Amino acid sequence: MVTDMTVAALRAANPHRRARGSLVEVTLPVYNEEKVLAESVRRLHSYLTAQFPFRFVITIADNGSTDSTFMLARKISAELSWVRAVHFDRKGRGFALRHVWGGSDADVVAYMDADLSTGLDAFLPLVTPLVSGHSDLSTGSRLMRGSDVVRGAKREIISRGYNMLLHAFLSARFSDAQCGFKAGRTEVITALLPAVEDDGWFFDTELLMLAQRRGLRIAEIPIVWVEDPDSKVDIVRTALDDLRGMVRLRFRAADGERRCTHSELTVPEQQP
Repeated sequence: MVTDMTVAALRAANPHRRARGSLVEVTLPVYNEEKVLAESVRRLHSYLTAQFPFRFVITIADNGSTDSTFMLARKISAELSWVRAVHFDRKGRGFALRHVWGGSDADVVAYMDADLSTGLDAFLPLVTPLVSGHSDLSTGSRLMRGSDVVRGAKREIISRGYNMLLHAFLSARFSDAQCGFKAGRTEVITALLPAVEDDGWFFDTELLMLAQRRGLRIAEIPIVWVEDPDSKVDIVRTALDDLRGMVRLRFRAADGERRCTHSELTVPEQQP
């Protein structure tokens, strides 16, 4: 179910913003985030309005919340311009992103965690190489030189171990697969989505690996990241699901690989 204004309507509206160029859709996938949602959306909206040089849409994508998250999302979307709320009965960050991104009319699609663990100053560097056409996908990294990360030892060890396995097992060339801070050129993302099988936390890794295997340009940027102590992520279960996803990617059938063809991913360069 989709509520409030569609992205197409937002694109057509507010003509004085059209001179700002590309439209960027920022998705916040949310699951039982009633405690932080209002503050996070208002903070993001304030940043984008005051400092972001491109037109924007914020999409709050509720995926199966059992609290008042979606009710609050609708209230916020009614109060703030260029904010919309969508609801899916099914849980899954990847599921929410798949459906929002797959139907987007924006030039660039992005997402970030609802708790805004990543500093917003990194958002413009995340998006700029996509708008300019110099990159196809862009991701924040907590493991690059220059990143400033505050998190517990358990999550640090699991994250580094997971990314080391990606490098050894799948020859990944990016440093941090699971950072909740990513963006892509919409035509590239929609071409990749049919080949992405996971609808949960492994969605990020699978998207990046498919992009890498097809020679797409992936930009990584260092970020400031502060762990949310109230995070709802089950670290151990997520790690096990990710390991199963890695095995599937390693041995996926050739016909699965062909579902996203090279011709679909040969996209025109954007003009600077």
